[in-house]
Amino acid sequence: MSTLSTRVILMACVGTLLSGCVATMAPRYEQPAAPIPAQWPDLAGGAAEKAIDIPWQSLFSDPRLRQVVQLALDNNRDLRVATLNIEKARAQYGIQRSALFPEVGAGVSGNSGRTPASVSPTGAAVVSHVYSANLGITAYELDLFGRVRSLNDQALQHYLATGEARRAVRIGLIAEVAGAYLRLAADTEQLTLARDTLRTRQEAYDLQRQLCEIGNASELALHQAEGEREAARDQSLALESTVATDRNALELLAGTKLSAELRPDVPLEVMLAVQDLPAGLPSDLLQRRPDLLAAEHALIAAHANIGAARAAFFPRITLTGGIGRASDSLSELFDGANRAWSFLPQISVPIFTGGRLTANLKVAKVERDIAVANYERSIQTAFREVADALAVRARLDGRLTAQQRQVEAASAAYTLVRQRYDNGVSSYLEVLDAQRTLHATQQNWIAIRLARQANLVTLYKVLGGDWSSRSNVEGGTLSGNPNGEKLAIRLQ
Repeated sequence: MSTLSTRVILMACVGTLLSGCVATMAPRYEQPAAPIPAQWPDLAGGAAEKAIDIPWQSLFSDPRLRQVVQLALDNNRDLRVATLNIEKARAQYGIQRSALFPEVGAGVSGNSGRTPASVSPTGAAVVSHVYSANLGITAYELDLFGRVRSLNDQALQHYLATGEARRAVRIGLIAEVAGAYLRLAADTEQLTLARDTLRTRQEAYDLQRQLCEIGNASELALHQAEGEREAARDQSLALESTVATDRNALELLAGTKLSAELRPDVPLEVMLAVQDLPAGLPSDLLQRRPDLLAAEHALIAAHANIGAARAAFFPRITLTGGIGRASDSLSELFDGANRAWSFLPQISVPIFTGGRLTANLKVAKVERDIAVANYERSIQTAFREVADALAVRARLDGRLTAQQRQVEAASAAYTLVRQRYDNGVSSYLEVLDAQRTLHATQQNWIAIRLARQANLVTLYKVLGGDWSSRSNVEGGTLSGNPNGEKLAIRLQ
């Protein structure tokens, strides 16, 4: 190999090393201050407990519910799309990262041609042959100012943001499936109550009809009993439709047909393994919520884009070169005298671009400011969601106790009115009124119990969900370290 061809390869290698060590021109990233209070509104009077890590499997005690959630994680199409988006972002990052390294290619070619005697310089027909074998580098950019590396960092951050977006979809799916399952259980309980009420109203109507036939009851009481019976029938039919639509919604989330064995068969209170979730501090959301982490990755990507826009003002140096063999005879192609080489360095210096580079830099800076605003808004939205869930939770236990006492009082009142009616003291209208009151309180009791369990699921979601499922990406990380210090997010 000649000294010059050796230099070509050495220069390309040196250029690769220089590009790998260059720093980017991106502004230094500093995490924006969280625009939220340091304490939750409903916990301002006491110290907040440290948020604990609870896998979703540990949140649910009902094995049927856990099985339905797992079916959704395996079959839900939205989650499948989010997973495929990660694979797409990974491939796009791989494409961009390949620009950090020289593209080396090899080729073998042959060319034969005949020149007629009428146009040949020698006056005789000539048949020529050219054969070549080459190994070369094509337009490799020496990234002396960090443009390519900035674009690589930007692609990496988009990839990491896509991973967090997928985790957000996963957590949202778990919460949505659990909420749909709880609603199905509550509506099934409401349907059972409605059917029991219909049976009771049917018995009351039959009794009033018998009494009316023997003259011991008026037609008014009979028609009142009939109206109450039909109202109970209507409510029962409506709840049958609600339960059917609940099942359909749950099957859509699960992505598959659910067998009867997977339908709720236990009370609402025993479906969840925990009945309280410590919220921790608002700042914990920055490390737990995947949507906030995705927004921060987008912000870091915007910083990297500024680096690429700044580097565009400086010269771009590209190297194209190759070594090989060339001969007019295929049999002599690899003889020592047939060495060939080429070396084509290019320097491109922007002199006048009509303001395009300046405008691109301004766009990059504005996009960074937009990303900051989006990040801060995401934090504020997350804070409000948690604060709302805590505000509901702070009062649900009191409502639950009050409603339970109301059910007990309504039940006792109905028993007394029924005794008075049987003794001829109260009218049938009073019995109907007591029945309506008891039925309404029982319905509210189911609704509040559902709200209590659904609030726990909501709180689990808005606090960041399955915290133990935090994942690392090759060479990078999606989160800070356990001490709360931000880790560098870059593939080396």
